[in-house]
Amino acid sequence: MEWTVAIGVDTHRDRHVAVAVDRLGRTLGSLELAVDERGYARLIDFARSCGVPAFSVEGTGSYGASLARALLAEGFVVYECERPERRRRKDKNDLIDAEAAARRLLTGKRLPLPRTGGAREQLRLLLAERRSCQRARLQARNQLKAALVTLDPPQRARLSALAPALLNRHALVRCTPTLAALGRLSKRIQQLESELAEIDAELATLTKALCPQLLAQPGVGPVCAAQMLVSAADPARLRSEACFAALAGVSPVEASSGPTRRHRLNRGGDRQLNWALHMAALNRIRHHPETRAYYQRLLTNGKTKKEAIRNIKRVLARRLYHTLTAA
Repeated sequence: MEWTVAIGVDTHRDRHVAVAVDRLGRTLGSLELAVDERGYARLIDFARSCGVPAFSVEGTGSYGASLARALLAEGFVVYECERPERRRRKDKNDLIDAEAAARRLLTGKRLPLPRTGGAREQLRLLLAERRSCQRARLQARNQLKAALVTLDPPQRARLSALAPALLNRHALVRCTPTLAALGRLSKRIQQLESELAEIDAELATLTKALCPQLLAQPGVGPVCAAQMLVSAADPARLRSEACFAALAGVSPVEASSGPTRRHRLNRGGDRQLNWALHMAALNRIRHHPETRAYYQRLLTNGKTKKEAIRNIKRVLARRLYHTLTAA
Protein backbone atom coordinates (compact mmCIF):
# COMPACT_ATOMS: atom_id res chain seq x y z
CA MET A 1 0.00 0.00 0.00
CA GLU A 2 1.32 3.46 -0.85
CA TRP A 3 2.11 5.66 2.13
CA THR A 4 -0.13 8.63 2.96
CA VAL A 5 1.85 10.35 5.70
CA ALA A 6 5.56 11.14 6.03
CA ILE A 7 7.13 10.75 9.46
CA GLY A 8 10.40 12.62 9.88
CA VAL A 9 12.61 11.64 12.82
CA ASP A 10 15.42 13.73 14.28
CA THR A 11 17.59 11.27 16.22
CA HIS A 12 19.73 11.76 19.33
CA ARG A 13 21.46 9.51 21.82
CA ASP A 14 18.72 9.34 24.50
CA ARG A 15 15.62 10.67 22.74
CA HIS A 16 14.15 11.17 19.28
CA VAL A 17 11.69 13.73 17.93
CA ALA A 18 9.17 12.78 15.23
CA VAL A 19 6.90 14.99 13.12
CA ALA A 20 4.08 13.76 10.85
CA VAL A 21 3.26 15.58 7.60
CA ASP A 22 0.56 14.53 5.13
CA ARG A 23 0.92 14.59 1.34
CA LEU A 24 -0.57 18.09 1.18
CA GLY A 25 2.18 19.42 3.43
CA ARG A 26 0.02 19.86 6.54
CA THR A 27 1.67 19.08 9.87
CA LEU A 28 -0.41 16.45 11.65
CA GLY A 29 1.41 16.29 14.95
CA SER A 30 4.71 15.64 16.72
CA LEU A 31 6.07 13.22 19.30
CA GLU A 32 9.11 13.08 21.57
CA LEU A 33 10.13 9.55 22.51
CA ALA A 34 12.77 7.80 24.55
CA VAL A 35 15.28 5.51 22.85
CA ASP A 36 13.89 2.22 24.14
CA GLU A 37 11.27 -0.37 23.23
CA ARG A 38 8.45 1.59 24.89
CA GLY A 39 9.42 4.74 22.99
CA TYR A 40 9.52 2.86 19.69
CA ALA A 41 6.06 1.40 20.40
CA ARG A 42 4.74 4.92 21.05
CA LEU A 43 6.16 6.11 17.73
CA ILE A 44 4.58 3.21 15.84
CA ASP A 45 1.17 3.87 17.42
CA PHE A 46 1.49 7.59 16.65
CA ALA A 47 2.44 6.93 13.03
CA ARG A 48 -0.41 4.48 12.45
CA SER A 49 -2.92 6.92 13.96
CA CYS A 50 -1.95 9.46 11.28
CA GLY A 51 -2.40 7.15 8.29
CA VAL A 52 -0.19 4.79 6.30
CA PRO A 53 3.30 5.97 7.28
CA ALA A 54 6.68 6.11 5.60
CA PHE A 55 9.65 7.14 7.71
CA SER A 56 12.53 9.48 6.91
CA VAL A 57 15.12 8.95 9.64
CA GLU A 58 18.30 10.91 10.24
CA GLY A 59 21.46 9.11 11.33
CA THR A 60 20.49 5.52 10.46
CA GLY A 61 24.14 4.56 10.83
CA SER A 62 24.50 5.98 14.35
CA TYR A 63 21.79 7.28 16.72
CA GLY A 64 18.97 6.10 14.47
CA ALA A 65 20.34 2.61 13.71
CA SER A 66 18.26 0.72 16.27
CA LEU A 67 15.12 2.69 15.36
CA ALA A 68 15.56 1.89 11.67
CA ARG A 69 15.90 -1.81 12.47
CA ALA A 70 12.78 -1.74 14.66
CA LEU A 71 10.71 0.02 11.98
CA LEU A 72 11.88 -2.32 9.23
CA ALA A 73 11.03 -5.31 11.42
CA GLU A 74 7.45 -3.95 11.63
CA GLY A 75 7.25 -3.80 7.84
CA PHE A 76 7.33 -0.01 7.42
CA VAL A 77 8.95 1.87 4.54
CA VAL A 78 12.09 3.53 5.92
CA TYR A 79 14.45 5.95 4.16
CA GLU A 80 17.74 7.44 5.23
CA CYS A 81 17.69 11.25 5.40
CA GLU A 82 20.84 13.35 5.38
CA ARG A 83 21.09 16.02 8.03
CA PRO A 84 20.21 19.51 6.74
CA GLU A 85 22.92 22.05 6.00
CA ARG A 86 22.93 24.37 9.01
CA ARG A 87 24.66 27.31 7.33
CA ARG A 88 21.64 27.95 5.08
CA ARG A 89 19.16 28.12 7.94
CA LYS A 90 18.37 30.94 10.34
CA ASP A 91 16.72 28.83 13.02
CA LYS A 92 17.12 25.31 14.34
CA ASN A 93 15.55 22.95 16.85
CA ASP A 94 14.60 19.30 16.95
CA LEU A 95 11.04 19.87 15.69
CA ILE A 96 12.29 21.89 12.71
CA ASP A 97 14.84 19.19 11.85
CA ALA A 98 12.25 16.40 12.11
CA GLU A 99 9.76 18.31 9.97
CA ALA A 100 12.46 19.01 7.37
CA ALA A 101 13.23 15.28 7.24
CA ALA A 102 9.53 14.51 6.68
CA ARG A 103 9.22 17.09 3.92
CA ARG A 104 12.17 15.51 2.11
CA LEU A 105 9.78 12.65 1.29
CA LEU A 106 7.20 15.08 -0.12
CA THR A 107 9.65 16.51 -2.65
CA GLY A 108 9.63 13.26 -4.62
CA LYS A 109 13.42 13.07 -4.65
CA ARG A 110 14.83 9.60 -4.27
CA LEU A 111 16.13 8.97 -0.75
CA PRO A 112 18.52 6.10 0.00
CA LEU A 113 17.47 3.03 1.91
CA PRO A 114 19.11 2.58 5.32
CA ARG A 115 22.17 0.34 5.50
CA THR A 116 21.08 -2.11 8.16
CA GLY A 117 21.50 -5.81 8.86
CA GLY A 118 23.20 -7.99 11.45
CA ALA A 119 25.95 -9.35 9.22
CA ARG A 120 26.71 -5.94 7.74
CA GLU A 121 26.90 -4.43 11.22
CA GLN A 122 29.37 -7.12 12.28
CA LEU A 123 31.54 -6.36 9.26
CA ARG A 124 31.37 -2.62 9.92
CA LEU A 125 32.46 -3.04 13.53
CA LEU A 126 35.28 -5.42 12.55
CA LEU A 127 36.57 -2.97 9.93
CA ALA A 128 36.45 -0.08 12.41
CA GLU A 129 38.29 -2.22 14.96
CA ARG A 130 40.88 -3.19 12.35
CA ARG A 131 41.58 0.44 11.40
CA SER A 132 41.96 1.37 15.06
CA CYS A 133 44.29 -1.57 15.63
CA GLN A 134 46.40 -0.65 12.61
CA ARG A 135 46.77 2.95 13.79
CA ALA A 136 47.78 1.81 17.28
CA ARG A 137 50.34 -0.64 15.84
CA LEU A 138 51.83 2.05 13.60
CA GLN A 139 52.07 4.44 16.53
CA ALA A 140 53.79 1.81 18.69
CA ARG A 141 56.24 0.97 15.89
CA ASN A 142 57.10 4.64 15.40
CA GLN A 143 57.65 5.06 19.14
CA LEU A 144 59.90 2.00 19.19
CA LYS A 145 61.97 3.28 16.27
CA ALA A 146 62.27 6.73 17.87
CA ALA A 147 63.40 5.17 21.16
CA LEU A 148 66.03 2.99 19.43
CA VAL A 149 67.52 6.05 17.74
CA THR A 150 68.35 7.58 21.13
CA LEU A 151 70.45 4.61 22.31
CA ASP A 152 74.22 4.41 22.17
CA PRO A 153 75.49 3.15 18.78
CA PRO A 154 76.58 -0.37 19.89
CA GLN A 155 73.33 -1.00 21.77
CA ARG A 156 71.24 0.53 18.97
CA ALA A 157 72.87 -1.71 16.35
CA ARG A 158 72.31 -4.81 18.46
CA LEU A 159 68.67 -4.11 19.32
CA SER A 160 67.64 -2.80 15.91
CA ALA A 161 68.40 -6.19 14.38
CA LEU A 162 66.00 -7.97 16.76
CA ALA A 163 62.37 -8.75 16.03
CA PRO A 164 59.81 -7.34 18.51
CA ALA A 165 59.42 -10.73 20.21
CA LEU A 166 63.19 -11.14 20.70
CA LEU A 167 63.48 -7.53 21.80
CA ASN A 168 60.86 -8.15 24.46
CA ARG A 169 62.74 -11.19 25.82
CA HIS A 170 66.04 -9.28 25.74
CA ALA A 171 64.46 -6.45 27.75
CA LEU A 172 63.23 -8.91 30.37
CA VAL A 173 66.70 -10.40 30.80
CA ARG A 174 68.45 -7.01 31.16
CA CYS A 175 65.82 -4.89 32.80
CA THR A 176 67.07 -1.32 32.77
CA PRO A 177 64.46 1.49 32.63
CA THR A 178 65.16 2.10 28.92
CA LEU A 179 65.04 -1.58 28.00
CA ALA A 180 61.89 -2.06 30.06
CA ALA A 181 60.16 0.67 28.04
CA LEU A 182 61.33 -0.92 24.80
CA GLY A 183 60.11 -4.28 26.01
CA ARG A 184 56.64 -2.92 26.75
CA LEU A 185 56.46 -1.31 23.32
CA SER A 186 57.50 -4.52 21.59
CA LYS A 187 54.99 -6.49 23.65
CA ARG A 188 52.25 -4.04 22.64
CA ILE A 189 53.17 -4.49 18.96
CA GLN A 190 52.92 -8.29 19.33
CA GLN A 191 49.50 -8.01 20.99
CA LEU A 192 48.21 -5.71 18.26
CA GLU A 193 49.50 -8.01 15.52
CA SER A 194 47.74 -10.92 17.22
CA GLU A 195 44.50 -8.90 17.32
CA LEU A 196 44.87 -8.02 13.62
CA ALA A 197 45.29 -11.69 12.71
CA GLU A 198 42.17 -12.58 14.70
CA ILE A 199 40.14 -9.80 13.06
CA ASP A 200 41.30 -10.81 9.57
CA ALA A 201 40.26 -14.41 10.24
CA GLU A 202 36.76 -13.27 11.29
CA LEU A 203 36.49 -11.03 8.23
CA ALA A 204 37.47 -13.90 5.95
CA THR A 205 34.84 -16.18 7.50
CA LEU A 206 32.03 -13.60 7.31
CA THR A 207 32.75 -12.43 3.76
CA LYS A 208 33.00 -16.02 2.52
CA ALA A 209 29.61 -16.78 4.05
CA LEU A 210 27.95 -13.60 2.71
CA CYS A 211 29.38 -13.31 -0.80
CA PRO A 212 31.88 -15.95 -1.96
CA GLN A 213 31.48 -14.67 -5.56
CA LEU A 214 33.13 -11.41 -4.50
CA LEU A 215 36.15 -13.21 -3.05
CA ALA A 216 36.43 -15.18 -6.29
CA GLN A 217 37.17 -11.96 -8.18
CA PRO A 218 40.92 -11.51 -8.84
CA GLY A 219 42.53 -8.93 -6.58
CA VAL A 220 39.71 -8.87 -4.02
CA GLY A 221 40.71 -10.12 -0.56
CA PRO A 222 38.61 -10.44 2.61
CA VAL A 223 39.27 -6.87 3.82
CA CYS A 224 38.39 -5.25 0.48
CA ALA A 225 35.37 -7.52 0.06
CA ALA A 226 34.15 -6.67 3.56
CA GLN A 227 34.40 -2.94 2.85
CA MET A 228 32.48 -3.34 -0.41
CA LEU A 229 29.71 -5.24 1.35
CA VAL A 230 29.52 -2.64 4.12
CA SER A 231 29.46 0.34 1.75
CA ALA A 232 27.01 -1.15 -0.76
CA ALA A 233 24.81 -2.84 1.89
CA ASP A 234 21.52 -3.85 0.20
CA PRO A 235 22.09 -3.78 -3.60
CA ALA A 236 18.55 -2.42 -3.94
CA ARG A 237 19.93 0.91 -2.71
CA LEU A 238 21.87 1.25 -5.99
CA ARG A 239 19.91 1.80 -9.19
CA SER A 240 22.77 1.05 -11.59
CA GLU A 241 26.49 0.44 -11.84
CA ALA A 242 26.89 4.19 -12.43
CA CYS A 243 25.40 4.79 -8.97
CA PHE A 244 27.84 2.30 -7.49
CA ALA A 245 30.72 4.08 -9.26
CA ALA A 246 29.52 7.43 -7.88
CA LEU A 247 29.27 5.94 -4.39
CA ALA A 248 32.84 4.68 -4.72
CA GLY A 249 34.12 8.01 -6.03
CA VAL A 250 35.36 6.51 -9.30
CA SER A 251 32.84 8.07 -11.68
CA PRO A 252 34.66 10.41 -14.10
CA VAL A 253 34.42 14.15 -13.45
CA GLU A 254 34.88 16.19 -16.61
CA ALA A 255 37.48 18.97 -16.45
CA SER A 256 37.66 19.98 -20.11
CA SER A 257 38.64 23.41 -21.32
CA GLY A 258 38.66 24.60 -24.93
CA PRO A 259 40.04 21.90 -27.22
CA THR A 260 41.38 19.93 -24.25
CA ARG A 261 39.17 17.03 -23.24
CA ARG A 262 40.07 15.40 -19.94
CA HIS A 263 38.61 14.06 -16.68
CA ARG A 264 39.92 14.69 -13.21
CA LEU A 265 39.95 12.74 -9.96
CA ASN A 266 36.59 12.36 -8.24
CA ARG A 267 37.06 13.19 -4.55
CA GLY A 268 33.46 12.43 -3.59
CA GLY A 269 31.75 9.24 -2.50
CA ASP A 270 32.66 6.74 0.18
CA ARG A 271 36.42 7.02 0.61
CA GLN A 272 36.75 3.63 2.31
CA LEU A 273 35.03 2.00 -0.66
CA ASN A 274 37.32 3.99 -2.96
CA TRP A 275 40.32 2.64 -1.04
CA ALA A 276 39.04 -0.94 -1.40
CA LEU A 277 38.66 -0.52 -5.19
CA HIS A 278 42.12 1.09 -5.37
CA MET A 279 43.78 -1.84 -3.57
CA ALA A 280 41.89 -4.35 -5.74
CA ALA A 281 43.01 -2.49 -8.90
CA LEU A 282 46.66 -2.48 -7.80
CA ASN A 283 46.50 -6.20 -7.00
CA ARG A 284 45.00 -6.95 -10.41
CA ILE A 285 47.66 -4.88 -12.18
CA ARG A 286 50.37 -6.91 -10.45
CA HIS A 287 48.88 -10.39 -10.62
CA HIS A 288 46.08 -10.48 -13.24
CA PRO A 289 47.34 -10.82 -16.85
CA GLU A 290 44.21 -9.34 -18.46
CA THR A 291 44.27 -6.24 -16.23
CA ARG A 292 48.02 -5.85 -16.63
CA ALA A 293 47.68 -5.92 -20.44
CA TYR A 294 44.88 -3.32 -20.29
CA TYR A 295 47.02 -1.13 -18.02
CA GLN A 296 49.96 -1.28 -20.43
CA ARG A 297 47.64 -0.46 -23.35
CA LEU A 298 46.38 2.63 -21.52
CA LEU A 299 49.95 3.79 -20.89
CA THR A 300 50.82 3.23 -24.53
CA ASN A 301 47.86 5.37 -25.58
CA GLY A 302 49.19 8.33 -23.60
CA LYS A 303 47.51 7.92 -20.23
CA THR A 304 49.51 8.71 -17.10
CA LYS A 305 49.83 6.03 -14.42
CA LYS A 306 47.25 7.75 -12.23
CA GLU A 307 44.79 8.12 -15.12
CA ALA A 308 45.26 4.47 -16.08
CA ILE A 309 44.56 3.34 -12.53
CA ARG A 310 41.40 5.49 -12.46
CA ASN A 311 40.19 3.84 -15.67
CA ILE A 312 40.81 0.40 -14.18
CA LYS A 313 38.93 1.33 -11.01
CA ARG A 314 35.95 2.47 -13.08
CA VAL A 315 35.87 -0.77 -15.07
CA LEU A 316 36.36 -2.77 -11.89
CA ALA A 317 33.44 -0.94 -10.24
CA ARG A 318 31.20 -2.04 -13.11
CA ARG A 319 32.25 -5.68 -12.76
CA LEU A 320 31.97 -5.77 -8.97
CA TYR A 321 28.56 -4.09 -9.05
CA HIS A 322 27.19 -6.90 -11.20
CA THR A 323 28.85 -9.44 -8.88
CA LEU A 324 27.17 -7.88 -5.83
CA THR A 325 23.73 -7.64 -7.42
CA ALA A 326 23.91 -11.17 -8.81
CA ALA A 327 24.81 -12.48 -5.36
